[in-house]
Amino acid sequence: MAKPEFKAPRPPELLSPWRTDRRAALQEEARAFARDVILPLADELDPQKGEMPRSLIDAMAQKGWFGITIPAEYGGMGLGVFEYCLISEELARAWLSTGSILARGQGLGTQTLDDESRRALLAKSAKGQWIGSIALSEPTAGSDLAGVQTRAVREGDEWVLTGTKRWAGFAQGADFIEVLARVRDPEPGEPRSAGLEPFLVVKEPGTFPKGMTGTVIDKIGYHGFLTFELKLDGVRVPERDRLTGLYGDEGADADSGGFASVQRGLNIARVHTAARAVGVARAAVEDCTAYLQEREQFGQPIGQFQALRFALADMAAEVAQARAYWQQVAHLLDEGLPAESESAQVKLLATEMAVRVTNQAMQLHGGNGYTTERRVERYWRDARLTTIFEGTSEIQRRIISDRMLPRG
Repeated sequence: MAKPEFKAPRPPELLSPWRTDRRAALQEEARAFARDVILPLADELDPQKGEMPRSLIDAMAQKGWFGITIPAEYGGMGLGVFEYCLISEELARAWLSTGSILARGQGLGTQTLDDESRRALLAKSAKGQWIGSIALSEPTAGSDLAGVQTRAVREGDEWVLTGTKRWAGFAQGADFIEVLARVRDPEPGEPRSAGLEPFLVVKEPGTFPKGMTGTVIDKIGYHGFLTFELKLDGVRVPERDRLTGLYGDEGADADSGGFASVQRGLNIARVHTAARAVGVARAAVEDCTAYLQEREQFGQPIGQFQALRFALADMAAEVAQARAYWQQVAHLLDEGLPAESESAQVKLLATEMAVRVTNQAMQLHGGNGYTTERRVERYWRDARLTTIFEGTSEIQRRIISDRMLPRG
């Protein structure tokens, strides 16, 4: 019997009703960049737990990708959540952390009390010259941000920050760190989140400011940038760098006070995580499609065995389902709809899917999948994190169920 002709995996295309010429061009540009620029770097640096070089970040900035959602009047691309997630999926397909670094732009750290400063920072953000880190979580406050204990005490025109933060990705390389701190304790009858304020700690990239030290957290995956536990001991922040907007409990009313804008940000982050998870799972499917044709056992490619063919089919179907759902929810957000439950649902479904698919991909690779010689082990390690960051799967289930059922 003639040996079947090898067929390269075919990446998915945008389908109606989401396809436009602009989106198709953006997708192709990001896909080519991920394949030709990011993937070789990931193959080299990820096994070393290495950091993405600044030259890569600068190349992404030149594409305008740090300003996808920033209005054109500030130098951004003026596009929506859909395009932001579309590009991020393509980059994450090559290396998860490159899809994530885009979130450190997009106007992060620009909501200052001074309108003139805000406009200037938006322009810098759009150019990739204002890339930040977020320090929300603490050793005893993760999903429950209302439990934050880091303190901010007013001294004249400055605030003095003291406490410990954990899971601050890219903290050393960033231009600033957005720190959530407590300025006062809640009054009786107030939500536990009352008194929490975000502060902008401006710094030189590659350093920590006076009063702050950072310890690298040794992760099993999600390489490309370092993640830190930060100690703040008298870090001084000018009043002008106190940021607007409040952080609230996951179960807070999304229409109350400043929490509405924060809730929208959380929803965007969840859809963005879903798109990144789809990118990682896509990589696993595409690599498996090639491997099943390449690897031979019992005198034929293992892709000729029905059990393996059907496993690959199930993987591909799950990825396509999650991909279609994140695109739908991104569209809802771009239409101005809250889509809170939908954002939680797609984050839950896409990330859990990525874990299943990458786990199955390792199985299809057999012993070769359990080596660092193949990329599939990287996909598996990175996918596992997506069910945890930006709100664990358990938090997403809480959000969804709380919108469906009353609490006693």
